[in-house]
Amino acid sequence: MSEKILADRYRLVEQIGVGGMAIVYRAIDQRTGHNVAVKVLRPEFNQDAEFVSRFQREAEAASKMTHHNIVNLLDVGMDGENRYLVMEYVQGKTLKELIKEKGRLSPQVAAQITIRILSALQHAHQNGIIHRDIKPQNILVHADGHIKVADFGIARMANSSTLTRGDSVMGSVHYFSPEQASGQAADVTSDLYSVGVVLYEMLTGRVPFDGDSPVAVAMQHLHARPVNIENFAPDSPAAINHVCLMAMEKKPQYRYQSAREMAAELRMALEGRIDKMQPRLVEKPMMAPVQNPGPGGMPVKPAVQGKTELGPVHYNTARRRVTKKNQGWWILLSLLMTAAVCYGLYVGGMAIYENVVNTTPVPDFVGMEVTVAQRTAQRVGLNPEIVEINHPTISDGTVILQAPEVDTTLRKGDSVVLTVSKGPSSQQLPSIVGMSTQNAINTLQPMGVTLMVLERVVSSEVQADLIISQEPAEGTQCKAGDIVQVKVSGGMTYVPELQGYSLSAAQERLASLGLSLGSNVSYVDTTDAALHNTVATQTPAAETAVIQGGQVTLTVYRVPELLSSAKVILDLPQTDGLTSVRITLNAGNGEITAYQGEFPANASRHPEVELKAQESGDYTYRVYFNDKFAYQHQVTLK
Repeated sequence: MSEKILADRYRLVEQIGVGGMAIVYRAIDQRTGHNVAVKVLRPEFNQDAEFVSRFQREAEAASKMTHHNIVNLLDVGMDGENRYLVMEYVQGKTLKELIKEKGRLSPQVAAQITIRILSALQHAHQNGIIHRDIKPQNILVHADGHIKVADFGIARMANSSTLTRGDSVMGSVHYFSPEQASGQAADVTSDLYSVGVVLYEMLTGRVPFDGDSPVAVAMQHLHARPVNIENFAPDSPAAINHVCLMAMEKKPQYRYQSAREMAAELRMALEGRIDKMQPRLVEKPMMAPVQNPGPGGMPVKPAVQGKTELGPVHYNTARRRVTKKNQGWWILLSLLMTAAVCYGLYVGGMAIYENVVNTTPVPDFVGMEVTVAQRTAQRVGLNPEIVEINHPTISDGTVILQAPEVDTTLRKGDSVVLTVSKGPSSQQLPSIVGMSTQNAINTLQPMGVTLMVLERVVSSEVQADLIISQEPAEGTQCKAGDIVQVKVSGGMTYVPELQGYSLSAAQERLASLGLSLGSNVSYVDTTDAALHNTVATQTPAAETAVIQGGQVTLTVYRVPELLSSAKVILDLPQTDGLTSVRITLNAGNGEITAYQGEFPANASRHPEVELKAQESGDYTYRVYFNDKFAYQHQVTLK
């Protein structure tokens, strides 16, 4: 479908992705000149009710969300039998590609990426949407570092209890949760489990569970524990590892209960506030039963009737003749032996009393309600001592820590200290409107509250970089771990009229006003030499109010005969398939595409291609094979 125009508006330029039910193209919106991503349902599924339903569900889910960490929906429609969605175009690569390139990411970078994924999921969950397919392939990393969550194709409303055909195995097997593996409905904590797997892969460079078949991997999600992160990434902080593994707990109730909660824990891990992080609540592992216990607690084989391991026994029935002298010695010896036996029984009895009867192993109290824990301690002969502290997420009256640890042996009557949650401490939010973001962070940090900047907005009344509004508002009751969302002034400036300017002159004009040229410059061919290399259109339009430092996207005229050019020789990789080649030029004022083409497997590995640009001069050209950077060199265009 490349070069097809959908709905008389979207010109499909190149295929950039293929999924199970759709093909994704980079397209140009001919009304605005902007690059967009167009997802088109595969033709073979146009009559399949399930795939059409999933496609419509993605449109419905995307339409409910507008967030800076989510690939936003721009349009949806049909062109003949072709169903399509138009999304914002993200120039960059997937997180999976980034992990493959880097091997593993630094713990700090991995945590920051995870926080942005969680920010997107918090927005989705608040709108009643469960993603159900979080994986690195669905996380897009923009060239400028922004993180975008994509592909809500199998998302489901959180209040929906119906599972359609195939839903129980939807999502990629390496990343889905135990409840998805067992065919149950996914919820908020299922998405968080998948986020934990993604964080594990970023930290270690590998997925926690792998196998020869999807079933083998699914069984590990249900029953196996992941290998310790420290084995693969010894430099990864224990606090970040703790958050990762808590998100990957098998039972949903032991995971974080919201994306906001997990993000707050990651921030505390990054800031070193480990004492304020919540402990993991896990079930005590079951011990294997011991059958047929014998003396000393050792298992024995059951007896076999009719046989014995002892040899034949012979009894001597002849009586010994005992003299009176010998009889006296025997009586004395018997008395001494009796005394020794009695003493041994006394010492042994005391030892049994002290080591068995008068001792007890410490039970597992963590997660118990405090009154139940007290009764349990008293039942085994221990004296419970209660210490109460506030906790941001664990409810009032729940045991969160204990000392000594589980299975420690204590004498009956000894004390066990139980730390019990008093629930979150209540406090009022101060006003941070009018503050800089750094001053606001310094104000909220002692309260355990996190600042999240939603967007920078145009404002002629508030100085740039100062907070305009906050949510929740001043005076709202909050607790440690909450997030305050703010809008920040970006100041205001007006876009100048650039039509007719040369490209370099337009860039200088924008720089003088504190604006910048967008990286995606597009071109319109013309035969009028007077228009060559001058601005044809601009977005936003002239006199539009924008934030300081904003970007302006330009469309520039060009006369093909006046373009500067140079020929270069490629070094194609050995492959059995088609190789897609893209070459960009950079002269210090942004990267532009100078060549695109495809080469079959039987083509020369060193073909010569021509690069073209508006102006002559020295450039750095960067070569991409199948959208992956390969190498770069210098070239002079004339």
